[in-house]
Amino acid sequence: MAKQKKSKDIDLDIDISELPNEEVSPEVEMDIESNSNMGSDTYEELLDKNEDLEKASLRAKADLDNALKRTLAEVEKAHKYGVEKLLAELLPVIDNLEHALNNLSENATKEDKEGIELTLKSFESALDKFGMIPIYPVNEDFNPEKHEAVTMEKDESKENGSIGNIFQRGWELHSRLVRPARVTVIKN
Repeated sequence: MAKQKKSKDIDLDIDISELPNEEVSPEVEMDIESNSNMGSDTYEELLDKNEDLEKASLRAKADLDNALKRTLAEVEKAHKYGVEKLLAELLPVIDNLEHALNNLSENATKEDKEGIELTLKSFESALDKFGMIPIYPVNEDFNPEKHEAVTMEKDESKENGSIGNIFQRGWELHSRLVRPARVTVIKN
């Protein structure tokens, strides 16, 4: 009769002859043999195995923590920048309102101008609520990360590398560039 020990407190007596006559696979036989030799590990080997398992457990916990942090960062980023495409599509509307203000005919009434200005301001405040910030680089040096140089011009009153005229405002969404400002650069 084969005797197999499962834990300190419980002894199981199994008579293999009473089991049904089914063919046992070689893998199962190897498992049975290795389990019967389970008590042959030395104390040091068991300590090593325990240490390895503890390290594996710590690695698994760290991997899980890192995955959670990455997921939370990606969700935050999606919330922060999820409207970027929509807001970028609305920028030409603001550009058209600005062009309309700058190119009002002499026949336009004061009310027409005020109406366009109020529409532009309400559009800009709506963009501001979502974190869109205009880049209007007056009296700044040229920065290729925020500005797009359209052409160069001479202006003795300004330093080389500074911005001359601004053709189109740029826009940022939470410090991420959505559209660079289109400018001329001073070169004397």
